[in-house]
Amino acid sequence: YRRAPESPYPSQFNECHDAAVHFMKNAENYGVDPAHIIICGDSCGGTITAYLCQELKSRTDLPRVRAQVLLYPFLQGLDATLPSYQQNRLFPLPTLIDWARFAAYYMGTPSTLAEMAIAGNLIPEDIQRKYRKWVHPDHVPYNFRIRNRNPAPPASSKDNLLNLINEGLDRKLSPLLADDSFLKELPETFIFTCEYDVMRDDGLLYKKRLEENGVQVSWYHLEDGFHAVPVLLNHWLITFPCAKTGVDAVVDYIKGL
Repeated sequence: YRRAPESPYPSQFNECHDAAVHFMKNAENYGVDPAHIIICGDSCGGTITAYLCQELKSRTDLPRVRAQVLLYPFLQGLDATLPSYQQNRLFPLPTLIDWARFAAYYMGTPSTLAEMAIAGNLIPEDIQRKYRKWVHPDHVPYNFRIRNRNPAPPASSKDNLLNLINEGLDRKLSPLLADDSFLKELPETFIFTCEYDVMRDDGLLYKKRLEENGVQVSWYHLEDGFHAVPVLLNHWLITFPCAKTGVDAVVDYIKGL
């Protein structure tokens, strides 16, 4: 997809949607078995993949997606104070403030708003309560919560920028917040999380929601991994053994389908 700011949000989602539909309708022309199409994305690509699979699952004019593969995906714009967001806020790939600024750049909003969001004072309490059954530190497995976590300060009314908030909580940017009807009958799913990644808990919470809706989920957690570590596989400057471990896990899953 074309990148921001030349192609502003949500053009990326639309372009990926159009490309996926075209490919699925013409899979045999590309020498691909329509029954074995996998959609995969990492980081923001994981966001788009999750949204696309929610969108395409009910299309009767398309073959069914065989599986979705979500690599350290960003899945919710509701709570930037989940344990992983706090525990890994200073880890350099990216730091939490980097992530917030990237998101603001992507959406064409002032970076100050993103900084407010990660401080926990942008989302009003009534909206947080609405989604608490899906997004809350208590839903993160205990062993991922034992590192330090401080409660977020409450939102103040002057910061309740409803249009921005509603856009950030829309299913495009926050597939984790989709109603159950969008999650039921999703394709088999592989979720890859990394311990030292601010987005780790997004993957954990989506895993929980998918399983509660009857979706078969395979989960791989890279305990010494960090965001985008597979990119460093056999990198000319530096590489990490965990990069190969993670890539091998993804390849093994796909081969096993």
